[in-house]
Amino acid sequence: MRFTLVFVVLFTTYFSFSQQKDITAQLYETYPMFKEKTLDKRRIKHHQLQPLLAKYLANPKFEVNVVGRSIEGRNLSLVSIGQGSTNVFLWSQMHGDEPTATQAIFDIFNFFASDAFGEEKKEILDNLTLHFLPMLNPDGAERYQRRNVLGVDINRDALRLQSPESKTLKRVRDSLSADFGFNLHDQSTYYNAERTNKPATISYLAPAYNYEKEINETRANAMKVIVFMNAIIQKYAPGQVGRYNDDFEPRAFGDNIQKWGTSTILIESGGYANDIEKQEIRRLNYVSILSAIYTIARENYKDIPLEDYEKIPENDRKLFDLKITNATYKIDGKPYILDVGMNRLEVDKAEHTDFWYSSRILDQGDLSTYYGYETFDATGYTIHEGKVAPAVVESPSQLNEKAVMAMLRKGHTYVRSKNIPLEWVDFSMPIHLVSKNFKIPEFHLNVGINPTFLLEKNGVYDYAVINGFLIDLKKGAGNFKNAMIYR
Repeated sequence: MRFTLVFVVLFTTYFSFSQQKDITAQLYETYPMFKEKTLDKRRIKHHQLQPLLAKYLANPKFEVNVVGRSIEGRNLSLVSIGQGSTNVFLWSQMHGDEPTATQAIFDIFNFFASDAFGEEKKEILDNLTLHFLPMLNPDGAERYQRRNVLGVDINRDALRLQSPESKTLKRVRDSLSADFGFNLHDQSTYYNAERTNKPATISYLAPAYNYEKEINETRANAMKVIVFMNAIIQKYAPGQVGRYNDDFEPRAFGDNIQKWGTSTILIESGGYANDIEKQEIRRLNYVSILSAIYTIARENYKDIPLEDYEKIPENDRKLFDLKITNATYKIDGKPYILDVGMNRLEVDKAEHTDFWYSSRILDQGDLSTYYGYETFDATGYTIHEGKVAPAVVESPSQLNEKAVMAMLRKGHTYVRSKNIPLEWVDFSMPIHLVSKNFKIPEFHLNVGINPTFLLEKNGVYDYAVINGFLIDLKKGAGNFKNAMIYR
């Protein structure tokens, strides 16, 4: 009899897990059906969300309410669906420049508005009531900046509650007495999973609610759901999950919401190779959040071993966009071997809807414990200063790819132009554009400079680094966005 009982329990657990795996795979495969096509860039604005919210206001499945206003008067909207007794509260873009999950939330709305996955949605909505606050800091989003217009980090305003956005978040959480909370953010793309070259594409945290980092049932439930979500991400981005340090921050909303009795799950969207607009990471948010909601509805997260939470690697920050290793660099004719790590730093354009790169060398020397999204072994190559092309062009329109590549092969990384449009802030070809009278600073490889140089072997320039992008001069290939303009 005891053997039969054990078998039934094991079979039920296995069958339940298999069902969960199946829905996860189906969610991933069918995602293009539900992706909100009007939100395809990171720098989304409050006004872009309003027609979408109006659509759900008109849909009887949803309830949409204005629950507050930002300092500049933009509506803070709460979207609710379901009739279950367990309340799940999800809020995004507390930091205005962290919009990946905001996009995923609108994909999730499309999922619930559709006729697909009827059985699974019924189980979710019969057991849970879901509440979404998609954009908590619309004024920051307008400027694509972390803080609100008061200059306050909303995530450090849980005690003083000076910002109206902070007051709204606290009031909504309290009014719902939310059982689960999803605190949705973006993190730097330069985080990696500890001691690996894998970017921390998604990072998690079940925040501590006191300095002792105690684990009560509320926090334990958050940890178990995180373990479940980690297993999902491993399927699509293996090794690319990190775990935040859980030191208690008494001012932070996540720590306090955990303290107030809501099982709080912090999700941070980081980096993924060749995913500048974070659209694959958005998809992973969609799949993992919906799957987590499903396991909360079914309550099978309760059987997950708590100790698996600590097995998730901690976040580290040892990634560069480009890492050059073992390059020779000469000073006074004497050769030295250096690694060079560089990052492409985003600079917003005036309207905060697009950006350009102004790259920097972040470190050089022995970088053997660091990693790169792109790594090039420059053994046998010598770093050389790039020169200014001798010919001055009338305007940038005279330049084409063939001409630029010829200049680079001759060691020219700058070209002068008599006329550069005043509205231009960057140049789309892999050579820096320089005004007629601009003086190029003397080259000295050092932390903080723009990474522009040539790699030479046997008297031939085989590679160029232009604004932190590696260009293969033999093939004319490279993943390039922009060079600089110097006036």
